[in-house]
Amino acid sequence: MKRKFTLLLFFACLVANAQNITDVLRYSTENIQGTGRFQGLSGAFGALGGDLSALNINPAGSAVFNNSQFSISASNYYRDNRASYFNDTSTSDLNSLDINQLGVVFVFNNTDSEADWKKVSLALNYDVVQNYDDDIFISGSSNQGIDTYFLNFAKGVPFGPLLLQNGEFIEEAYLDIGSSLGFVDQQAFLGYYGGIIDPVDENDNNNTAYISNAQYSTVNQQYFKRTSGFNSKFTVNLATQYQENLYLGASLNFHNVSFNQLTTLRESGYDNNSEIQLTTFDNLLRTDGAGFSLSLGGIAKLNENIRIGGSYQSPTWYRLTDDTAQRISSDLADDDIGFINFNIVNLFERYTIKTPAKLTGSLAVIFGKDGLLSFDYGYQDMSQAELRPTNDPAFQSENAFISNELGRVSSFRVGGEYRIDRVSLRGGYRYEQSPYKNGFTIGDLNGYSAGLGYNFGISRLDLAFNKTEQDLNQQLYSTGFDTPATINNRNTNMTLGYTLNF
Repeated sequence: MKRKFTLLLFFACLVANAQNITDVLRYSTENIQGTGRFQGLSGAFGALGGDLSALNINPAGSAVFNNSQFSISASNYYRDNRASYFNDTSTSDLNSLDINQLGVVFVFNNTDSEADWKKVSLALNYDVVQNYDDDIFISGSSNQGIDTYFLNFAKGVPFGPLLLQNGEFIEEAYLDIGSSLGFVDQQAFLGYYGGIIDPVDENDNNNTAYISNAQYSTVNQQYFKRTSGFNSKFTVNLATQYQENLYLGASLNFHNVSFNQLTTLRESGYDNNSEIQLTTFDNLLRTDGAGFSLSLGGIAKLNENIRIGGSYQSPTWYRLTDDTAQRISSDLADDDIGFINFNIVNLFERYTIKTPAKLTGSLAVIFGKDGLLSFDYGYQDMSQAELRPTNDPAFQSENAFISNELGRVSSFRVGGEYRIDRVSLRGGYRYEQSPYKNGFTIGDLNGYSAGLGYNFGISRLDLAFNKTEQDLNQQLYSTGFDTPATINNRNTNMTLGYTLNF
């Protein structure tokens, strides 16, 4: 009972900040799935409107509706990853199914035909802006072992404070070091009691130099990363039509984040004379939080065929909370190392991520009832993203790194629709520039789409196929692994949507 009581007491401890550029990019990037029609045109709806997911591009779009409408959409997500690591190639894939859009718009027409303000629309819409369900498997023979991770953290850390005190449980010490000394010292503690590293002089409490217990020229590594969760947006939108040719709108956006990430490294193939022959290292991250943003936009009809649009998406302010847990084992690990497991949780202080504002310009050509062509250009300066509070020394350092590494991002979306009686044929293309200045860590994103719609009169069914591809160069850990794995990430979505006019 004493052991359980002590663990509950330490669950409330806080560890030093470990948030970084990866977290910022995760929540700064939106990949809105949207309705079937929206996806069929690759999301090129900034000057079109008349679709509930289009409100994510331009909030003036709800005033284009002629009548009230309800829509719901569900998507099947298929992730396909091909990873190359030290000349070895491995693959992984994952299927998931989810309701990704649900919304309604109410249109109130002005009964005074002479009035300048023709109508007002009120829309409520839910969209999944990012689905995090994914599996990545990396396998290869590397000259960089997990010992380099722990050695990098342990360098300069005094040995004495890492030692267990009289009567202290190992899990108590792990949490206490994290809360009082920080993440760096905690990883040094884990590496020592996990049997991976030792101090150069075990009799010197002031020792700050460490050596590896693993001997190898190369090691066999199997690394698995599974992520799950979502970033969703609930939009409250108000828009209006002025005279015959101008639409104006504004939205309040409420974001909800749930993210889980499990990584596992299994390492073997050490030299025959190495005391360590097998190491496993697991890390679990859970993030929950909420965010807020607002958007403004307008659409103008230049004539019966040409529309232009412009919109501003404010920064999104996310308030997030992380908790982490770890496990490690090796041939030389302390007998009690198993008590440090996923039940031993490090809680972080709540923090804020501010994503950059985004500007979008749009052009659409309408060919009467026969069809349309639409184009969107988006601009976002990712170097303006930041972690807050900005007076936190760790965040100051990371924000400087973000500013140096990330740059301006341009995105293009083009879509077209051709109507044959009740049938609509759709297609589109999407391009998004890498957020990194080097264009290497994350590559450019390319995607294309196709869609089919059938209008029943008061209702409509829409089916869409959407595929994107992007190359990533990912280090297995933030330190100690200089050679990244090259990952080709392909996402294929099939979406079915139903729309009802009322």
